Amino acid sequence: MKHEIVEKNVGLMMVLILVVISFGGLAEITPLFFQDNITKPVEGLKPLNALEIEGRDIYVREGCYTCHSQMIRPFRAETERYGNYSVAGEFVYDHPFQWGSKRTGPDLARVGGRYSDDWHYAHLFNPRDVVPESVMPAYSWMNYQVMDGSNTGTKMQRLRVLGVPYTDEDIAGAKDFVNGKTEMDAVVAYLQQLGTVLKDTR
Repeated sequence: MKHEIVEKNVGLMMVLILVVISFGGLAEITPLFFQDNITKPVEGLKPLNALEIEGRDIYVREGCYTCHSQMIRPFRAETERYGNYSVAGEFVYDHPFQWGSKRTGPDLARVGGRYSDDWHYAHLFNPRDVVPESVMPAYSWMNYQVMDGSNTGTKMQRLRVLGVPYTDEDIAGAKDFVNGKTEMDAVVAYLQQLGTVLKDTR
């Protein structure tokens, strides 16, 4: 029997398994590169401004993604709590995206505009001042870390290589846009733009 040849030859079986997995993966992944609703930005989507980029990088640096996802699944329990489910076109400019699957804290995909700037400042300074049961650590020190924006333009240049449509003017003005702002300002700016492109249909 031919299948016995494969079953008795571990090396051959491993090669055939890899071939099958490779073809299966290509069959599932390749079509996604040609679907506009996945590769094209949703209407009204704009790239992060210089301050929001710094906020995103601080968000990543502090590991916020380990407790907060940014992807609402298309289930009733999720959409009733958080708003519209996430679509791929919202994230085409995200490098790296912050989808995640771990939720110690709530999903942040639609947090933009839900609370005031003052609420976010208070929450980041000491979460228990606004959410008494919170287990989130305080980030009060970010309120005293002033940025100079010296690397922001370079970050935007690198993102432009990846397809984010920054103009020369955006890049040239990045340092002045960020200079003198605190890390807290940057994180709040980043949070306040999350999920604001799609209107809440709840």
